[in-house]
Amino acid sequence: MRIETGLKLGFKDVMIRPKRSTLSSRSQVSLDRTFTFLHSNHTWTGVPIMAANMDTVGTFEMAKTLAKHKIFTAIHKHYSLEEWDEFIASLPPETIDYFAVSTGTGNPDSIKLAKILNKYPQIKFICIDVANGYSEHFVDFVQQTRKKYPNKVIMAGNVVTGEMVEELLLAGADIIKVGIGPGSVCTTRVKTGVGYPQLSAIIECADAAHGMGGQIVSDGGCKIPGDIAKAFGGGADFVMLGGMLAGHAESGGETIEINGEKYKQFYGMSSETAMNKHVGGVAEYRASEGKTVEIPYRGPVENTVQDFLGGLRSTCTYVGASKLKELTKRTTFIRVQEQHNQVFSK
Repeated sequence: MRIETGLKLGFKDVMIRPKRSTLSSRSQVSLDRTFTFLHSNHTWTGVPIMAANMDTVGTFEMAKTLAKHKIFTAIHKHYSLEEWDEFIASLPPETIDYFAVSTGTGNPDSIKLAKILNKYPQIKFICIDVANGYSEHFVDFVQQTRKKYPNKVIMAGNVVTGEMVEELLLAGADIIKVGIGPGSVCTTRVKTGVGYPQLSAIIECADAAHGMGGQIVSDGGCKIPGDIAKAFGGGADFVMLGGMLAGHAESGGETIEINGEKYKQFYGMSSETAMNKHVGGVAEYRASEGKTVEIPYRGPVENTVQDFLGGLRSTCTYVGASKLKELTKRTTFIRVQEQHNQVFSK
């Protein structure tokens, strides 16, 4: 046993200090980024925000809507091949750059991934997603996937430490998913005691990835638009959103009515709800590590997208960054005890 006493921070522990700026309007800020990926050598341009590969967020409908803003969707792995056929048939060609096919590391997942990619070789992105990216089996799976699909962009995770980021990049991943336990419907930290404050995880993992020419996506922990800006300020190349994109018309999850008000279901992919739906229940050797909530129905996702993109442009104007790429260089975090005045908060 050992204890690390170094400071570890989450989004709530800091704010971004303003700096002198030559920008006169938010409209002068470009949120586009261009990345060339380490192994696939594919070049991508877009707004580096991602919808999470949860079946209540990463839907085909969400992918179509977000692609109009050049925002990315990691499509959840539970769609049938027939549903994929319908989706691909309905797409404008440019949308193909803005979504990934998600897979776990089981044999059925691998077979299904091969069927989708053999039928639709134009798909460029694969998201290999497990709750615990520290296992040898996971690293082996990433290596095998890279050998099988040398030209695809592979996103893999989740991890929270630099040495594992390096290992996954060496195994063939291009983008590493960073985050254990910060999600709004994740209970891993409660059930297991395992986790890492998200901002510190981003800073440490980005440093490791960038030293090797890879990228990271911060996955989880964003409650408000300002958290997205803090994730980018900390060095994240992409930011993945779950709860902030849940509850919309394009989100998955059942729509229910309570006392005349509409709600949508949102749950973690390790929750009892998800396991009952997709794998016939919670196996006797494990515990549920997610919860299920009802979110008041929020209408089309368009308004939410405009809100967080506007917030991010505003952050850039406060620190004098004309491009999103410059935000991390212009960011100074200050530690705080309080984020905002809550006197009129519900």
